[in-house]
Amino acid sequence: MRNSTIPACWAAHEALVAPARARPELWRVVVGSVLIVAVVIALNSLLAGVLAGMAPDFWLDEIAGGDAPGRSPAAMLVLLLSFGFFAVGAALATNALHGRPGLTLLGPLGPAWAQFRAVLAALVAVSVVILLLPPYATGLDLELNLPPATWIALLPLSLVALLVQVSAEEIVFRGYLQSQLAARFTSPLIWMVLPALLFGAGHYVPAQAGENALLIALWAVFFGLLMADLTARAGTLGPAIAVHLVNNIAALLFMSVTDEMNGLALYVSATAADDPALIRAWLPVDVASMVVLWLTARLALRR
Repeated sequence: MRNSTIPACWAAHEALVAPARARPELWRVVVGSVLIVAVVIALNSLLAGVLAGMAPDFWLDEIAGGDAPGRSPAAMLVLLLSFGFFAVGAALATNALHGRPGLTLLGPLGPAWAQFRAVLAALVAVSVVILLLPPYATGLDLELNLPPATWIALLPLSLVALLVQVSAEEIVFRGYLQSQLAARFTSPLIWMVLPALLFGAGHYVPAQAGENALLIALWAVFFGLLMADLTARAGTLGPAIAVHLVNNIAALLFMSVTDEMNGLALYVSATAADDPALIRAWLPVDVASMVVLWLTARLALRR
């Protein structure tokens, strides 16, 4: 039964939380989180062994010996697809520790798919409008990263790999952590904020982001809070996956402003990568865009 203190706008959240109520003990969540990390490490080690054995030059040049991850199309595809290991770990944790099928992490499948499609269509429409609106100057000194024909040829694989990546992240942070914590605690300060903080911690990489590392991590916390709200409103991961996908398509497939994870991007900005102040100036724009996507998703859910 839904807790009466939960706002009416989050009533649908119970559809995602209900399967987690059978075994909601906090120790299970802690052990489950450790299990997810262990599975990811084990499967990544296995992948490393396979790549080192079957494609040693690719492994040494693009993965193990690279100074930044995901700088070539092949390396970026491997990196994005390897995020699927998180989903595997989450499914194993739910089965072994919580007595629930892994698919329940997505919420009811029919509504999840319908919501994903509706939100994605709305987000694509809004994104096209934003792209066509002035101002047109970005100040980022964009350079072509891939020949357009190559980028288009890779696009189907790139979209599948991105879908794997964003789905896995949502499954772990909103599907597993949020639903299990909500089954144990009624306060959104726990089930909403704690996964968002962990999501932000995962994006705190000073070695790559330098002096902007904390700001980027805070951006990720805010993003996690918005996705937690969408998940609670929808009762499935469909809308959050759609928003996450569109956000990452823009950042990783169209225009990359970092020195890493740009192997599939059509354009890159060497200026932004070398200018921390420029990235800091663009963060408010990125936050505003993220809020627009969130609001668009909310409107799509009301239809």
